[in-house]
Amino acid sequence: MAQNIQKIIAETFLEMADGIESGRYGKRPKIALTGMGSEHGEENSMQAALMAAGEGIDVYYIGSLEAEGVTTIKVKDDEEGHAKMEELLESGEVDAAVTMHYPFPIGVSTVGRVVTPARGKEVFIANTTGTSSTDRIEGMVKNAICGIIAAKACGVKEPSVGILNVDGARQTESILKELAGGGYPINFAESARADGGCVMRGNDLLQGTPDIMVTDSLTGNVLVKTISAFQTGGSYEAMGYGYGPGIGEGYDRLVMIISRASGAPVIAGAIRYAAQLVRGNIFEVAAREYAAAEKAGLSKVLNARRESAKKAASGTSDSAEEVKAPPSEIVTEAIAGIEVMDLEDGVQALWKQGIYAESGMGCTGPIIRVSEANLEKSCEILKAEGFIG
Repeated sequence: MAQNIQKIIAETFLEMADGIESGRYGKRPKIALTGMGSEHGEENSMQAALMAAGEGIDVYYIGSLEAEGVTTIKVKDDEEGHAKMEELLESGEVDAAVTMHYPFPIGVSTVGRVVTPARGKEVFIANTTGTSSTDRIEGMVKNAICGIIAAKACGVKEPSVGILNVDGARQTESILKELAGGGYPINFAESARADGGCVMRGNDLLQGTPDIMVTDSLTGNVLVKTISAFQTGGSYEAMGYGYGPGIGEGYDRLVMIISRASGAPVIAGAIRYAAQLVRGNIFEVAAREYAAAEKAGLSKVLNARRESAKKAASGTSDSAEEVKAPPSEIVTEAIAGIEVMDLEDGVQALWKQGIYAESGMGCTGPIIRVSEANLEKSCEILKAEGFIG
């Protein structure tokens, strides 16, 4: 009996020591990594997996390489790898996945995370891939909420929010301040420049003035690439955490994006980022933040802005034809090359012709998703109406 008690005590202390060493308490996050497709070779991906696996994370490597300390799921190519990743996420066998491309639906976009060069501070870039809305201003407002969710899930209790000085920054600021006035707590950052304010300059990004830098996703994508690879000439992303998790209201998959140019340190950083979000219960955080924003009047404010924009668009507010979607069907094919602002119009052009279609966001930009049977006809319609070249 005494020996059993001693054994239990010894095992408990060993587990505590392991937890202290790895920074892990409770559940070990299970993170999948698709390793094929990197411009730096599959070995680069495996190196990242090994780096992260030594930090209290169970890494499931999807590819052709094996190594001690990592669970390898062998696949023959990138396509099979993504199918396996989807299977692992769907079954709950893994908590999150890190991958080089993923077609998020409209309404979901990713929050990147970088280490700023001036002072080595971490900043969340909201957002970097996908799109929170086809309306630029609405998208940036939602990006701010996504950034707050990611930061809080990573343990930043009251993250400061700055808005990059790009097109739409002032309108975004106005809406966010209206939300704050309605009761949604936003801790606005103050620019380090002499004129202050929460609209940030490039200097603020380099210095890491805000915890969260809000921008449109295309600009955010460029920012992550530039900061991650500025010391390497651009061919190898060496610093940071990648392009982050896809976040959207009601979205319940934790998929992290990296680039084909991401080096092992960035891929390992993305795995660590994913593990933090798992430990931080990101979906619970997201539900709370969206509920709080809605209570403060998010939908009301955005709907009012939408109606105002319609009235400003001559001849479109009252006379626009209402188009109903045809019966839904499985959409497996993607049509690229359409401008994001034309995305919903393109979908409705297909609906008018009796073709079911959905909008989405692929690795290279906006896409319209249709069935395989309707792909050729859909391309013809979109070309005829000037949506694609």
